[in-house]
Amino acid sequence: MSMRPTRRGFLQATAAAAAPPARSYAANDRIQIATIGVGGMGSGDTRMALSVPGVELVAVADVYDGRLRRAREVWGDHIFTTRDYREILARSDVDAVIIATPDHWHARMMIDALEAGKDVYCEKPMVQKVEQGHPVIEAEKKSGRILLIGSQYVSSVIYHKTRELIRSGAIGQLNMVEAWLDRNTALGAWQYSLPPDATPENIDWDRFLGDAPKRPFEPIRLFRWRNYRDYGTGVAGDLFVHLLSGLHVATNSIGPTRVYATGGLRYWKDGRDVPDVMLALLDYPETAEHPAFNLALRVNFKCGMAREQFGFRFVGSEGTLAAGSTVKVSKTAPEAEPGYTIGTFPKAVQEEFLREYRKKYPPRPVSPETMQPEEEIVYSPPPGYNAHQEHINLFFQAVRSRKPVLEDATFGFRAAGPSLLCNTSYFEERIVRWDPKTMRAS
Repeated sequence: MSMRPTRRGFLQATAAAAAPPARSYAANDRIQIATIGVGGMGSGDTRMALSVPGVELVAVADVYDGRLRRAREVWGDHIFTTRDYREILARSDVDAVIIATPDHWHARMMIDALEAGKDVYCEKPMVQKVEQGHPVIEAEKKSGRILLIGSQYVSSVIYHKTRELIRSGAIGQLNMVEAWLDRNTALGAWQYSLPPDATPENIDWDRFLGDAPKRPFEPIRLFRWRNYRDYGTGVAGDLFVHLLSGLHVATNSIGPTRVYATGGLRYWKDGRDVPDVMLALLDYPETAEHPAFNLALRVNFKCGMAREQFGFRFVGSEGTLAAGSTVKVSKTAPEAEPGYTIGTFPKAVQEEFLREYRKKYPPRPVSPETMQPEEEIVYSPPPGYNAHQEHINLFFQAVRSRKPVLEDATFGFRAAGPSLLCNTSYFEERIVRWDPKTMRAS
């Protein structure tokens, strides 16, 4: 019998549990959470959540029994565990959920959780498919609950400082941005470990598949799901979406109008059906805050360098800004004079040109005082700063205050949509158009 959750089944399961009204929490009130998907990201998110005063874990869900056992080992036998996430949403003692499942479950689980009256922290990308974006936005608005998408660049002081500097004219007029996130390790390329007890008895295979195509039991697809288009979103959904999230904060942009991507499967030929090298070009339109600019994205999973290299290079008319673990502004003095190309003019014309030129740009003597000055300023976050923890903290602040968050469903979709269109462009070998206002592709 199929164990695939259905909307009707969920509504029946939660009919007796009316969604509680949104309420504010005092600083010392408990916020009881549940985590759906306790793999690497889900476990990490949960640990960070439990470092926030007043947050308590009451339940977890996962399709692999080994992770349910591990959750009880780490967080106590008192927590409720289940393979079926709907049992968590039906619980009246769960105030908020962390969703850290494979990408193909994100939209369905977010909508179900919002309709069940839960606040939601969902790992990026917000959705697996572009057509799922608007239903999530509608569910968020209708529910009145807090929804925060888990791309920590949005809360990072690095990108807020970058925005401040760009707005102040620190590099002049922005005209181009380069962003990259390269890796050179097996784990960085999603070669995650497979447990020796990965058997049909310990794994709810049908529930993992959900709406993905039916196929026989093959545990590598569960534990290395990012490698497969049926469940993940490849480089674009895992990493490009981080870069776009940070970019949108730094430039206050809502998205590009044109997307083109290329790349290939160059090294990790392990059965995956997504590229391990991807490059993309995106055109950002002019806005009230900045002129049009171009974005170049890159991810390489065998980059031949240190274990991970990531960052941004914002290029302006008067300097550059590098953002990564720090923010560095490099400026050069404007040209003392533009120079000239008159060698092909008749001699008399050259002489006339030079007379007028030197009236405007008199010769400058060579001396220490006339050397071109350059300037470099570095801004560093405080020691121990962790943007991921900051993002988790802001989620619970919003749960307590009921104030809107920056990375809500609309922001999340404006980063996820163009990222997913990089996949469309790559696999369909075409340029894709995107309307950043209506969030629709063509």
